[in-house]
Amino acid sequence: MLTVKTPTENKDSKEKKVPKKFITKKTREKLDGWLFVAPFAISAIVFFIGPLIAAFILSFKEYGLLDQTSFLGAKSVGFDNYIRVFNDEVFGKALTNTFTYSLCVVPLQLVIALLLAMVVDSKIKAKAFFRAAYYIPTLTSAVAVSLIFLFIFKVDGVLNNFLNIFGIAPRNWFTEPKFALAAIVLMAVWSSVGMYMIIFLSGLQEIPQTLYEAAEIDGASKLQRFFKITLPLIKPTIFFNLVVSVIGTLQMFDQAYIISKGVGGPLNSTMTMVLYLYNKAFKEGEMGYASAIAFVIFAILFTLTIIQKRLFKEEEAN
Repeated sequence: MLTVKTPTENKDSKEKKVPKKFITKKTREKLDGWLFVAPFAISAIVFFIGPLIAAFILSFKEYGLLDQTSFLGAKSVGFDNYIRVFNDEVFGKALTNTFTYSLCVVPLQLVIALLLAMVVDSKIKAKAFFRAAYYIPTLTSAVAVSLIFLFIFKVDGVLNNFLNIFGIAPRNWFTEPKFALAAIVLMAVWSSVGMYMIIFLSGLQEIPQTLYEAAEIDGASKLQRFFKITLPLIKPTIFFNLVVSVIGTLQMFDQAYIISKGVGGPLNSTMTMVLYLYNKAFKEGEMGYASAIAFVIFAILFTLTIIQKRLFKEEEAN
C-alpha cells in the first residue's frame, strides 16, 4: 500500500535533520564579551590586584629586599610594622611636611587656576596663546622643572640676583630648612596650575551665558554673579580638582627626591611620606616596613577623600 507524505511531515523530517549548534548565539555573545575583557582583567590581576595582595601580606612580615626566601615564608611580626610607623619620628616629620606642603599648594593651585580659567574664558584677544602659555608648564617633566628651579634658587641664581637689587643678602634656598619646603611649594604651583586651569575652563564653559545676561539685567555686579552663579554651578569641578590636588600633593615624591638628592634634607625638611617609603623600600631594603607605610598612606588618602565627598554633599543638600 502506497503512503503519501504530507508537506507537514516533510518539513518535520527536514527540521530533525538539521544539527543543533553546540554554542548558542547568547553563549557566543557572552564568550565574545569575556574575550574582550580578558586582556584588561589579566593585566589588572597581574599588575594591580596581585601586587596589592602581596604588599598587604608583606606588611605583616619582616622581609628584606635581598632576602633569598619567598615573602610568604618570611617571619611574621603581626602589627609590629604598623606600630613602628606611628612611633617613627622621621615618618612623623615626613607626615608633617607633606600636610604642610598640601595645605600650601592646594589652595594656591585652585585659586590661581580658577582665576586663570576665568581670564582665558573672558573676551580677550589671543585666548589660544594664553591657554597654551599657562598649560605648557604642566607638560614639562618634573625633572626638568626641578633643574630649572635649582638654577633659579641657587646662591648666584636669578632670584638672588633680583633680590640683591633691593639689598637683600643672597641665600641658598634649597639648603636652608626654613626655605627649602617653601621653594618646592612655589615650584609645584607653577608647574601644575595649568592642568587645573583647563579643568576649570571646561566647567566654566558649561554654564549657560543666559544666566549671566539675566543677572546683569537684574543689576547684579560681577562679584555677585561670581558668587551666585559661577561658584555654585562649578561645584562638581571644584570637588574634582580638590580631590585630585589633595591626592597629588600627598603623594609628592619626584620634586623632593631631585631637590634633596633623595635624602629629604636639609634636616628632613623636605622629607615626604612617599620619599620616606621609597628610601625604606629600595635604599634600606625593608620591604615589610615599607609596605606598612604604603597602607598607612592609602588609609590617609582614602579617609580624606571620603571626608571631602561628604562635605560637598552636605553643602549641596543645604
